Amino acid sequence: MTTGTPAAATREATMPAGGTVTIGGDLTVSRIGYGAMRLTGPRVWGDYPDRARAVGVLRAAVERGVNLIDTADVYGPHSNEELIREALHPYPDDLVIATKGGFVRGGPDYSDLGAVGNRNYLRQAAHMSLRRLGLDHIDLYYLHSPAMTDVPFEDIVGTLADMRRSGLIRHIGLSNISAGQLRTAMAITDIAAVTVQHNVAVRENEAVRRLAGEAGIVFSPWHPGDVPAEGEGDLFHAVIDPIAAAHKATPRQIALAWQLHLGPRTLPIPGTTSVRHLEQNLAAARIRLRADEVDAITALVPEEH
Repeated sequence: MTTGTPAAATREATMPAGGTVTIGGDLTVSRIGYGAMRLTGPRVWGDYPDRARAVGVLRAAVERGVNLIDTADVYGPHSNEELIREALHPYPDDLVIATKGGFVRGGPDYSDLGAVGNRNYLRQAAHMSLRRLGLDHIDLYYLHSPAMTDVPFEDIVGTLADMRRSGLIRHIGLSNISAGQLRTAMAITDIAAVTVQHNVAVRENEAVRRLAGEAGIVFSPWHPGDVPAEGEGDLFHAVIDPIAAAHKATPRQIALAWQLHLGPRTLPIPGTTSVRHLEQNLAAARIRLRADEVDAITALVPEEH
């Protein structure tokens, strides 16, 4: 983003951060979604210990205008999708549930996490997600990881394309991918969305964000509002805290607002187990940052262009 003179920066600054974003040309959702992964047990294993609280947070999100809920079959595993159905079914007509397949877990330790790309496994995973969620098709289905070694990546993308042609899924998403893998996938089929870790401190996936923007693909950062803790993150707080004070906001809200100002197809999916934090996250969509504020936050981490 070009800053120009301070006066020019002020003029360029106040682009709308709220509004909507359209996935795949036909799914219009609010600019901030809800990532449901945290509504599981420790290390994303098993049920969230307070079932009533989890149901309440999901219902509060929808009541406050969130119409994209992001989940995955491996969250729990399975319990997160079941929770969403319990809390929200029958679903509002405009609610988009994005889920993912491809990861497998052999136990509660992260060392037991693996990935499978076999065609029949991915089709079974999607069918089982449908059953748990109570849907007849999945609006947005992500390949959760390209890390599987049993099948070439190109064949896995081909399986997703077949799943879309058969009506099992409506749009294809890719998670945790590189820019090179995104280019490969785009040469095979239409990709509607990508989701990778990206925030004020983590920018390894900046090339994915830029490529998605150029291609008109929705960019959905996870852990989007994370700000390093004070001490290790003093440099970040030195820049972000004064901006937060000026906007009467929290540093996390500024981090989310910064994401929204990076492009019109950015769709953050912050997660929380608290209705109060949920409301703070959604309020970030109303923050209008000046261009010089956006640039100051962007400059905190060198980015490869």
